[in-house]
Amino acid sequence: MNFQQLKIIRESARRNYNLTEVANSLFTSQSGVSRHIRELEEELGIEIFIRRGKRLLGMTEPGKELLVVEERILNDANNIRRLANVFTNNDVGQLVIATTHTQARYSLPNVIKEFRAIYPQVRLVLNQGTPDDIVAMLHSGEADIGIASEQLMNDATLAAFPYYRWHHAILVPQQHPLIDVPTVTLDMLSKLPLITYRQGITGRSRVDRAFLAAGMTPDIALSAQDSDVIKTYVELGLGVGIVADHSYEPARDKGLVRLNAEHLFEGNTVWIGLKKSQLQRNYAWKFLQLCNSELSLDEIKDKVFSDNAESVIDYQI
Repeated sequence: MNFQQLKIIRESARRNYNLTEVANSLFTSQSGVSRHIRELEEELGIEIFIRRGKRLLGMTEPGKELLVVEERILNDANNIRRLANVFTNNDVGQLVIATTHTQARYSLPNVIKEFRAIYPQVRLVLNQGTPDDIVAMLHSGEADIGIASEQLMNDATLAAFPYYRWHHAILVPQQHPLIDVPTVTLDMLSKLPLITYRQGITGRSRVDRAFLAAGMTPDIALSAQDSDVIKTYVELGLGVGIVADHSYEPARDKGLVRLNAEHLFEGNTVWIGLKKSQLQRNYAWKFLQLCNSELSLDEIKDKVFSDNAESVIDYQI
């Protein structure tokens, strides 16, 4: 048994048992992946995967148990590699944050400014992507901290903490008829071309659910990944915008008027996530506390190391 075999088992589960994708992610060949799987099954005397011919369909019960153990082994191995860094030059290094454009542009600047004042020798890297991209970057180790929506909270391998709550807002150009309406309704919006986030981004599912529950089909004339793009097309008069409320900046968005939409769409929570059982430098813990001042260091570490109680004592610094 070796680390490459364990990595292959983990990647197979993550990539829906597509061995071509597994091979690409581990920079090896598909035949090599198949050989490692076969050798490990022969060594252990069990079948790890459910098969149909040469195709993998899922994991057997022994395979599922092996997946839990190998995840812990690979995490511990990674922690050994990180150990020297954690205990030396603790205020120097790099912190990689994976987040969406909206968070990077609107919610994080003040946090990052404060963080840089405390840790001037820590380099910050912002990797922007979709919530699914962010989860994948945490899994692969490409990012230390992820900031996104419910995908982080719903992943059992991640420890997630609330960052802040937000609501959608309606944006219209100046002189738009909706400005004079006392209360905007879904029925009114359903009769207008709308510009909002694309599927899977920034609470789009809550917009869709609201119209579905009301038995209406909205006219989504244009969908985009970030708020700035949406605002640009609203300013051009191509439709009514539905965006995160904190993305509206009166000083910069002088051509737009913001209307309340809290009564129309459910509120949203932004989450901060880290990989469970993974060592972090002190400045990573501090970044979480700057995002949410109500989080205590003990609370953060207890949740991160909740599946490995003994490690909580060993890893505290």
